[in-house]
Formats: sequence, C-alpha cells, structure tokens
Amino acid sequence: MAGDGSAESSGVPGWGTIPRMLRDQAAHHPDVTVVVDGDVRLSLAELRARAALVAKGLMALGVRRGDRVAIWGLNDADWAVGAYGVWDAGAVIVPLSSRYKGIEAAGLLARTGVRVLITGRNLDGSPPFADVLAAEAGPSTGARPFAGLPELAHVLVPDGLDRPGARTSSALLAAGSKVTGAESEERALAVRPDDLCEIMSTSGTTGTPKGVMLDHGQIVRGYWDWAEIVTLREGDRYPVIAPFAHGFGLNAGLVAGVMRRATLIPVKIFTPDGLRDLIQRRRVTVLAGAPTLFHRLLDEVDLSGHQVRVAICGAAAVPAELVRRLLREGGLERVINAYGLMEGTVVSMTRAGDPVEVIASSTGRPVPGIEVKIVDDDGEEVPTGGRGEILQRGYGVMRGYWGEPDKTAEVVRDGWLHTGDIGTLDADGNLAVVDRKKELFIVNGFNVSPAEVESLLLRHPGLAQAAVVGVPDDRSGEAGRAYVVPRPGAAPDAAEIINWARGNMSNYKVPRQVTVVDALPVNANGKIDKRLLRARAEEERPARPPAGPG
Repeated sequence: MAGDGSAESSGVPGWGTIPRMLRDQAAHHPDVTVVVDGDVRLSLAELRARAALVAKGLMALGVRRGDRVAIWGLNDADWAVGAYGVWDAGAVIVPLSSRYKGIEAAGLLARTGVRVLITGRNLDGSPPFADVLAAEAGPSTGARPFAGLPELAHVLVPDGLDRPGARTSSALLAAGSKVTGAESEERALAVRPDDLCEIMSTSGTTGTPKGVMLDHGQIVRGYWDWAEIVTLREGDRYPVIAPFAHGFGLNAGLVAGVMRRATLIPVKIFTPDGLRDLIQRRRVTVLAGAPTLFHRLLDEVDLSGHQVRVAICGAAAVPAELVRRLLREGGLERVINAYGLMEGTVVSMTRAGDPVEVIASSTGRPVPGIEVKIVDDDGEEVPTGGRGEILQRGYGVMRGYWGEPDKTAEVVRDGWLHTGDIGTLDADGNLAVVDRKKELFIVNGFNVSPAEVESLLLRHPGLAQAAVVGVPDDRSGEAGRAYVVPRPGAAPDAAEIINWARGNMSNYKVPRQVTVVDALPVNANGKIDKRLLRARAEEERPARPPAGPG
C-alpha cells in the first residue's frame, strides 16, 4: 500500500470553500490579472465583482443553496465569471460539454434536475447552444423554456440572441439589482466545505453517463495540492486547453489558476496553429496536455526564446525519450505525470527530483491525504510490483453518483474507491496505470463509454443492435469501431450512419468506422462477445505503411 503522503504537508489555506478563496485572494491581491480572453482581462477584484453580479441575478431567479445550475459554452471569460457566480450563489455547477448534441444535453439536464441553464457564445457559423437543445427538448411552453424539461425554469442566452422563453445575460444582471449586496454576500459566506460544488458527467459502462458529486472542501484541497506540486504561481501564463466542462479544465484550470493567481488563457478550440501562438506570441509558462501535444511542441514549433518551464503530461505512460527531449532540448524545469479520475479527484503525481524513468513509467506517488493499494480479484492486496485493481481512499473520493446510490455502493466500499483501473505499485510507492478494467477507451484525451455510444446509435431509426469497441488509432490514440445490425426491412449504409452520429453525438464519441453485420457474436451467457469483436476489429485495422528509408 502506498502511504497518504503524511511526510508532505498539504499546507492548504483555511478557505474551505471556493467563494471564501476568491474573496481572500481578491482582498489581498486585487490587481492581479487571472483571466485573459482576447481583449478581456479580469483581475481578481473584477472576477469577484462580476461573479457577485451573476450570483445576485441567479438569486433573483429563485436559485437556492444546493440548486443545480448548468453552464454550456466554450472556454471564455464569461464561463469563468458564470462558474464563480454559481458558487457564490451557493448552487452546484453542472457543466455541459460544448461538444454535446441535443440528446446528450437534454439527458444530463433532466437527470440532474437543473433549474437554470446558462449558455454562452458558440463558434461563428455554429448554432447557438440553446437552439441545439430546442430540437430535442421541445418548444417553450410559456411557463418553461422547453416542454420536455419541466424542472428547467430558466435559460440564459448571450446578449443579442432572442429566443422564446429565454433571458439574456443583461436581463439576468438587471434582475439581480433587486438583491442587495448584503444578501448575496451572506449567501456566499454561508457555503460550507461539505456543500456540493459540482456534478461532473463521467462515462460509464451502463450506457448513461453518471453524475459525480464533489464538494467544495475536496476541490479546494485537492487542487491546492495539485498546484503546489506543479509549482503553479503568480506570474505564470497558463492556457486552459481542456474544456471547462471537463474536470481537468474546471478544477486544475479555472480553480487552481485563481487559487495560485496565475494568468489563465482560456482556449476555445485548440488547433495546430494554436500551439505555435501560445508558445511564441502568448509566451506561456505552464502547459498541460497529452504526450502527442509535447511531441508536436518539439517537432513543429520554434522553441527559441520560449518561456515554458513546466509540462504536465497526465498519461498512463509517457515515452522516456519525450521526457528527456523536453528537459534537454526544450529546456524545461519540470515534466510531471499524474493520475486522477473524476470519482477520486487527484490521486498521484510525480515529484521534483524524480528520475526520467519514474516520470515515464509511472504516475508518481499518492498526493497528501490519499492512500492507494492494489488488490486482486478476491480483494486481497498483491505483493509489491504485482498487478491488480487500483483502490483509493481519502478525502478525494467522491460523495457519490447523483441519484444513484446503488451504483455508488458498487464502486465505494468500506471507504475505498474501486477505480476499475489496473496498476502496480513499486517499492517506492510509485503507481503505474497499466490497463483499464472497464471497457472505456480514450479518444484525444476524452473517455468514451462504448455502452453510451451504443445507446445513442440505437436512436438511429434503422438499427436494431449496436456494439462498440475501442481500437488503437494513430491520430487520436484510440477510436471507436461500431458493429451494427439493421432493423428488419432497413438497409442502413455505414457512411450514412457515421454522418447521423456526427449530427447526434459529441465528435469524440462518433465511431471512426461502422460495419453492418447480420448478427453480433454472443458468449455462453448470451451477452455480446466484445472480446471477439475487438479481435475482429484488430484484424480489420488497416495495416500501417512501411517505414521509409532511415
């Protein structure tokens, strides 16, 4: 068993909650710039003031402590202000991925009983988020914005949009003028460390994403320690490439950056040219991403005069040569690998002074307050170096899945979170993640649940059955391969199915390939035999071209 990091002092300030953290930082460092979004620059004082206005508006709409408020938009300053405003109002954030289609968004809003939905601006030429939802959730009834979402009382749209049943951002702020500053301040200071902070959607094997409940105390402590190990600090220029709707983008980005007074640069949509701009023009100092990002950094970007000092990889395995090149050619101070999951926040991280081999082959040691052990199929702890399921215990374990106590009890037993990941612990307590016990696969850094994609595919009118497996992919790490059985009398075409999927699910969930079959293989228990499908997918995978000379 790896220890709980007791030799390391967490040193987290006594804020306990995000509203108190923001107030303390704004009081002592009011002029420090923490968000730069194009021409918009927000200091700590400005972020606090604007968040308070949003909180007053939400209170005027009837939002109470513990109510769920969803935010749906791209990474930008408005998302940041909205998030801190939700927390000031004592409400719980339910982030919606900007990649969601109407089916996905409506399902999450209904499952979590969201009372208010805040939508931001979409990319030019893309439909507004409220319009994406309207096609699935039905028209406004007058009493509610969408007929199919009876618990959703209010939808907020950006200024300049006029949608039935919706209010604009300016109307929200105007409504908030009826709430006094003393009332809103009392609400913010009443938030407790054990109050829910966020409900994060996570992929699962049941076909429906689950809502992970995390509280203020967990987030404040976990990401203070994360930032301490990363050495995130005032003066850092830190691009947030991961979506704010993702746990990393929201917590290791928006929360950690404000905690440490770093300058956050929200990235709406990351493009290859965007990396060059971040390095050469914006002169960022901290960069987080998958190993492929750092390969491109070394191979495609002129690093002369760059200021990147810390790289955060966050992958099960990072090629040792990549670590060496970042330190040698890139001149970085630190390369960090880490392991976390939505249900357990931050679990383990490599530390300063770790040799290249440890950074490349492990995710480091547990962070302060977290214990890790590896167990076999009988729940018995395995010897050092042995493979088994990773179990985690400590403050970072989620409060549970929203509205699903039975599923919570399946993964949290006797205080231990059963992660479903397979790993090893070495003699020094370094954790290596070597496999995934569950069927999830990862596309460009996003977890994909085959069961969820199958459930979405079955909304296609011509399909009777669907089975999805993850296969290796040179472009995205892994990709989905779908095997589908048509309904009687239907003759769906693979290309048409993929086009339909692009219109009805997030792009990273869309299968790269679809094969129409007469029947799916089943095992002795009558269940679809994913093992056989994975083997077939591997056989059908296009062969790699032979390497060129040299």
